[in-house]
Amino acid sequence: MILPAVRDVRLVSVRRGGTLTEIDHQLLALWAATCAEHVLALFEESNRGDSRPRDAIEAARAWARGEAPMMVTRAIGGHAMGAARPLRGTARFAAYSAGQAACVAHVPEHDLGAAAYAIKAVGAAAPRGREREAARAERDWQRRQIPEHLRALVLEDQVRRNSICWSVFDD
Repeated sequence: MILPAVRDVRLVSVRRGGTLTEIDHQLLALWAATCAEHVLALFEESNRGDSRPRDAIEAARAWARGEAPMMVTRAIGGHAMGAARPLRGTARFAAYSAGQAACVAHVPEHDLGAAAYAIKAVGAAAPRGREREAARAERDWQRRQIPEHLRALVLEDQVRRNSICWSVFDD
């Protein structure tokens, strides 16, 4: 669970009593899907023919576009989580990133989970001794993908929840 004890209402959608607009919520869900897609090849390299993580990323995007109900999106994300469970390391983290993007797209604060798993995937794939450098490069790439008007909010949230996200957002 990567939600803090006290939630930031700026990352809770208006529908759920927070202040985040629906459009910004959708943009954050799309950002999470982009983070997951960026590391998808790390799963697919060793799991050819298993489309569950790729399907989850597309489901998250379809939900964000208003083309899929959350229950369907969540189920497809659950299948990506199922693809991750028997694996270890890089491929597991990449599949979890995709599953996270889909399973909890309806909770904007959970978007950090997809990003964190993607960072873990890249770190695990890096040559020995280069893990931290690779993880930072992925984190920095992700940060450049955040919609400009949401960047400060997401960066602040990364600092706030870094300790419960395996410290992957450290500098």
